[in-house]
Amino acid sequence: MADTTELAAVMRRHAPAEGMLDTAIDGINLIRSDTPTQPIHVVHVPALCIIAQGSKTVRLQGDTFTYAPGQQLSVAVDLPLSGEIIEATSDHPYLCLKVDLDPLMLAAMLKEAGVAKPSSDHSGRGLAIGLCEQDVIDAATRLVKLLDTPATAKILAPLAIRELLYRLILSGHAEGLRHIAFADSRLRRIGLAINWITRNFREPFAISSVAAAAGMSPSSLHAHFKAVTALTPLQYQKRLRLQEAQRLIYAGTMDAASAAFHTGYDSPSQFSRDYRRVFGAPPIRDVTRLRQSGADLEVAV
Repeated sequence: MADTTELAAVMRRHAPAEGMLDTAIDGINLIRSDTPTQPIHVVHVPALCIIAQGSKTVRLQGDTFTYAPGQQLSVAVDLPLSGEIIEATSDHPYLCLKVDLDPLMLAAMLKEAGVAKPSSDHSGRGLAIGLCEQDVIDAATRLVKLLDTPATAKILAPLAIRELLYRLILSGHAEGLRHIAFADSRLRRIGLAINWITRNFREPFAISSVAAAAGMSPSSLHAHFKAVTALTPLQYQKRLRLQEAQRLIYAGTMDAASAAFHTGYDSPSQFSRDYRRVFGAPPIRDVTRLRQSGADLEVAV
C-alpha cells in the first residue's frame, strides 16, 4: 500500500482545525476530524477523496464502503450518501483531500492524452473505492504542498490537479472517471438525469420528462439510474427532499412542518414517516442528536 506519511504531515499543517477547509486552490478542500463522528447524510458532488490518515465508512443505500490511508473514493455523479469517521484522535486525526471533478476538464485532458473511450459502458455504481498507487499519492502531496506558496499555486495548481487526475485514471482504480468524461456515455447521461431532478425536486414529475433530459428511454433510464445510484428516480427525488429538509431544520431556518412543505411534501405526517425511515428518528430527535454531536453536515465523505 502507498505511503501517505508525507501527505498527512502537509495536510495537518494546512488543516489545523476540524471541519472542511476551503483552500486557496479552487476545487480543493482539506477535511479534518479529531474524533469519530455520527453518520451524516449529504448529497456528494463528483469528486476524488484521498485519505491520508484515519478511516471512514460511506453508505449508499444498502451498500457499505470503508476506506483508509492509501485508498481513494471517486464519486462520478451527485449521490445521496451517508458517512461516518470511524478512526480519528487528536494526536492522529482523520485527514482527507477532496478534489472536485469537472467532466469537461477530464474530457479535454483525456483527449489531449489520446486516451480512448472505454470499449464497454459503465454498468455499476456511481462511486468506487480503490487503492492509490504511490505516484498518485506523490502527485497529491505535490498539490497540497503548493498551499505553502500561494503565488506559485496560482500558476501550478491547475497543472498539479491535471497530473493527479491523469495518474489516477491511468492507474485503473477510477473507472467511472473515464466514463463521465465522454458526453455520450451512459454514466454521463445519468448525470444529466440527476441534474434535472435536482433542479425540480420540489415538484412532481413524470419519468418521461427525466428520460427526455437524459436522452434515454424511460425503461433504460429506470434500470441504469438504479444501477448507478441504488435508487429509482422517484426515490432519489425523495432523498433530496429529506436531506434539504434536514439541513433547513438543523440550521434553525424552519420547523419540521415548514421544511416539509418547502421541499414538496403535502403531508407533514408522511414527511415524518419518510424522514424516520431514512434517518432513523423523527426530525426533531434526529436534529437534536446532530446538534449535540456538533455534526458538520458538509463533511460526510
